[in-house]
Amino acid sequence: MNRQQDPVRPWEAALQRLLWGALALVLAGVGFAGAWSGLRGGLGAWWPATGATTRLPAYASVPDFALTERSGRLLGAGELRGKVWVATFIYTRCPDTCPLQSAEMARLQREFEAEEDLRLVSVTVDPERDTLAVLSRYAARFSAHPDRWLFLTGDWAAIRRLVAEGFRLAVVEAGELPESPLDEAFPPSRAGGGDARGRTDAGPLLGPALALAHAARGGPMVLHSARFVLVDRASRIRGYYDSTDPERLRQLRRDIRVLLREA
Repeated sequence: MNRQQDPVRPWEAALQRLLWGALALVLAGVGFAGAWSGLRGGLGAWWPATGATTRLPAYASVPDFALTERSGRLLGAGELRGKVWVATFIYTRCPDTCPLQSAEMARLQREFEAEEDLRLVSVTVDPERDTLAVLSRYAARFSAHPDRWLFLTGDWAAIRRLVAEGFRLAVVEAGELPESPLDEAFPPSRAGGGDARGRTDAGPLLGPALALAHAARGGPMVLHSARFVLVDRASRIRGYYDSTDPERLRQLRRDIRVLLREA
């Protein structure tokens, strides 16, 4: 004899609907999480790592300049518009930070070989001695690509103005320095180059003002910042990176990728 089934009570029907609804929400959440994980994994080439910013600050615009590339052609800021570029300031006789800066630029050149919109720009702070021929030999030493890694020289006053007022970094003309002490060597009244505490007539400098490169053997001393500067397609400065700090160099690479994907 079959037992007659009890009718479903209203509160039981409501509870069933609630449970089914909750199960649907859980399944939907799992599906969304899986889809998001897959999407992010596919975008891993440009998605910034932990600690990176997707929106970099814009400090200032690089002023126009006219310097000479090692090939002999005149090059200005306008030619770099539309490109993301990394600037650094070196001189070829420098036995200290400059070889390390250039070695790091060589690594950037290799790592971003496939990025046609990236340029590397090394500006000499000893133009009197860094002739086009000298810069060409120096560039060859680091296997610099002739179109993607540019080496610039020109009038010293123009270079000093570009470094100190355009990039807001420290640089002091070769031969200006007495032997010591540095704090007494750079009074604030010395225009353009900046003093030992990072002051210039144009305002405070970014980056260490003290010596980052010492005198080459048999030549005068040149003081200059060893920072890399990241510039976007609109010639705006978007970041400064201490070339001696491994974490800042990793951040430079992340920020380059961010700017390369910016419209």
